[in-house]
Amino acid sequence: MSENNDQKFVYDFTEGNRDLKDLLGGKGANLAEMTNLGLPVPPGFTITTEACKVYLESGSEPAALRDEVSAHLDALETRMGKKLGQADDPLLVSVRSGAKFSMPGMMDTVLNIGLSDESVNGLAAQADNERFAWDSYRRLIQMFGKTVLGVDGELFEEALDEAKATKNVASDTDLDAADLRKVVEHFKKIVKTETGRDFPQDAREQMDLAIEAVFNSWNTDRAKLYRRQERIPSDLGTAVNVCSMVFGNLGPDSGTGVAFTRDPASGHAGVYGDYLQNAQGEDVVAGIRNTVPLADLESIDKTSYDQLMHIMSTLETHYKDLCDIEFTIERGQLWMLQTRVGKRTAGAAFRIATQLVDQGLIDEAEALQRVTGAQLAQLMFPKFDETAKVEQIGRGIAASPGAAVGKAVFDSYTAVKWSRSGEKVILIRRETNPDDLDGMIAAEGILTSRGGKTSHAAVVARGMGKTCVCGAEELEVDTKRRRMTTSDGQVVEEGDVVSIDGSTGKVYLGEVPVVPSPVVEYFEGRMHAGADDADELVAAVHRLMAYADRVRRLRVRANADNAEDALRARRFGAQGIGLCRTEHMFLGERRQFVERLILADTDTEREEALEALLPLQKTDFVELFEAMDGLPVTVRLLDPPLHEFLPDITELSVRVALAESRKEPHENDLRLLQAVHRLHEQNPMLGLRGVRLGLVIPGLFTMQVRAIAEAAAQRVDAKGDPRVEIMIPLVGTVQELEIVREEAEQVIAEVVARTGVELKLALGTMIELPRAAVTAGQIAEAAEFFSFGTNDLTQTVWGFSRDDVEASFFTAYLEKGIFGVSPFETIDKDGVGALVRSAAQAGRATRPDIKLGVCGEHGGDPESVHFFHEVGLDYVSCSPFRIPVARLEAGRAAAEAKGSDSR
Repeated sequence: MSENNDQKFVYDFTEGNRDLKDLLGGKGANLAEMTNLGLPVPPGFTITTEACKVYLESGSEPAALRDEVSAHLDALETRMGKKLGQADDPLLVSVRSGAKFSMPGMMDTVLNIGLSDESVNGLAAQADNERFAWDSYRRLIQMFGKTVLGVDGELFEEALDEAKATKNVASDTDLDAADLRKVVEHFKKIVKTETGRDFPQDAREQMDLAIEAVFNSWNTDRAKLYRRQERIPSDLGTAVNVCSMVFGNLGPDSGTGVAFTRDPASGHAGVYGDYLQNAQGEDVVAGIRNTVPLADLESIDKTSYDQLMHIMSTLETHYKDLCDIEFTIERGQLWMLQTRVGKRTAGAAFRIATQLVDQGLIDEAEALQRVTGAQLAQLMFPKFDETAKVEQIGRGIAASPGAAVGKAVFDSYTAVKWSRSGEKVILIRRETNPDDLDGMIAAEGILTSRGGKTSHAAVVARGMGKTCVCGAEELEVDTKRRRMTTSDGQVVEEGDVVSIDGSTGKVYLGEVPVVPSPVVEYFEGRMHAGADDADELVAAVHRLMAYADRVRRLRVRANADNAEDALRARRFGAQGIGLCRTEHMFLGERRQFVERLILADTDTEREEALEALLPLQKTDFVELFEAMDGLPVTVRLLDPPLHEFLPDITELSVRVALAESRKEPHENDLRLLQAVHRLHEQNPMLGLRGVRLGLVIPGLFTMQVRAIAEAAAQRVDAKGDPRVEIMIPLVGTVQELEIVREEAEQVIAEVVARTGVELKLALGTMIELPRAAVTAGQIAEAAEFFSFGTNDLTQTVWGFSRDDVEASFFTAYLEKGIFGVSPFETIDKDGVGALVRSAAQAGRATRPDIKLGVCGEHGGDPESVHFFHEVGLDYVSCSPFRIPVARLEAGRAAAEAKGSDSR
């Protein structure tokens, strides 16, 4: 982006507010908001995301930025009564990233900027604590070296471990000032060796280089991977927050912590969080030292604890949501370093949303916006069977719920490698760091021996909906030897199967069986809201689903091909069937009749084959219409190419060759092989299929229409209420549809005349070819409804063969940012979506009462459902399991649109 000379790139914390997240990032906007609320926030300023965008585009900072930073730094120094890096009593600052959307641990932070060989002595004298000063200095060199100068962080860790081993102590807190002086010298040598330059002694140079490093961290591999995972746009950039340092590592009356206004795992009210005495914030978040529960702070420092509880209540009421808070206590003085709307598990999201309604903080419409279809889907996953015989080997902190089973792996590379080979894995680490993100994504779940509910592993896992158990201290994790040892000496090697329960924190050896989730049992009608924890969750889901159903405009149907699926879909809330794929009725034992049809040499043989299929088809439809009585059922006539119903060409060739070699009868196999060769197509998905089959194979579609009509008539005779829609697939021109429609109407009229039952069967088509979409106005003249087949429409618009491209190059396209998400997963709004929009408009222009739906897999995708609401479709159709997700998202789309209209 081009630089505007009048553009302001730096804002003091007193100048912003929480509505400026686009400009100040989430962290900067919320620091400003807390400052406005009069909460104890260390003074500082924020460099905007606009400055970052200029830097990333041009490779250099905006020309005006240095002067603006200097002016704000001067004002900060005046306010604090000290200068950055001065020899006696130096001002120290932190430089922290802060994008619009929370990206925990993905970008860079540097603390204690302003320390040097000279100022460290001034800090020691001012604090009257020599150990604190040298501990802060070693932290600066370690963070600056890794983050800004690109030094391998393991080198610093190894040097620190060496110092602890020399002193024969377990923790860095046991190192005294003299020890830490030696560590600092060792760290400086590492910097010199690895970078060819001395650690910078000029404080302003430290700050400027740190700001530039934070800008660059927006485009690190882990940040890009996280954005793809969370669907965060790549062009937002990050703000940079420069904040005066407050110190939690000044001794036992100091400390640092992370707090939640409610439990982010369950949603329950209470005191949740972690506290660590004599530490800086990175120690808590990184999980390198095990914390104490936040409740223990009451006995450690009751004054600060009481003040923190009051502030937490203030923030939750102000933000009207669960808040995630970082704080530091410096010699009994509480300071607020960050707040944000906290990440939470799926169950917590539903509970908290309804709790806030009951408290009068939000209304039901807002509560619906606080949950997502993706979260609902997580709640529908199975959980461990509590009655199963299990071997528990440890227990940690229940950080992110779920039941995860997989082979133990001890590094991210192996997790990714094994996962790509089809293995389910559990990533086991002492603690995770941002470089483990790809392994965390690949794993079924994450287990760490260190850290708590606010550690990196816990926060990231909750955001991704991954099962996670943290702080399992009794388990000794040895990543170098690739093993884990239990408290009784049992060894778990890499490749051994383990199971972790993110709801209880329990860790098991071997595979634990799973049972359906209570939410699925609720949808199935086997559970009702009650008093226990599972029923409390079900009650929250029930309330929000009921509201979504009241406000949504989009109806939700099911893709179902038999009565069993139809009944389950109906229990899940389906309002009909949007896609019955009749080809599934031609499989199994019925293949023989399709083979007879294909091999028919005469009209008589073909008619006999169709006559044999007719009663079977009719029975299928009777059962289906009965299961969906009173609701619409869209039946798609035969769609796939006929070769799919024949044996595999290789298998058939082998059978024929063996029969010939043994001089055995093989006439039928030979005829089948000849038919397979005759029907062979270079690209069968663009060949003889769909409506084309109905036009070139006499009697095929009319047999299906007759079976449908006779089944509907039988249901009417039985006092049923069949509401049948017949869908013609793969239409590309109105003439195709007109011919098939005319034949279908003749058959229906014959059935009506023979049975005396009045039938109203709608006839329409599936829009799945670009030509059909652009000529939708013409096609609507012969179609009473459109159903958008977005799977095939995506293939034909993009020129992709889904079965081939997803395995071959989609990974590369996602990594390169060509796709934010697969177009087969979420509708491509600009391409495929544009055709859906224009076809819907053209169809309605020709036939105002035309019914419009979608039956591709996008019908159950949360983001796509919002698009279909916006376009004005009448319904979406999806697999039975995704019906609740589609119902919820349809409600959210309606509530969101209503909220936008009112604003």
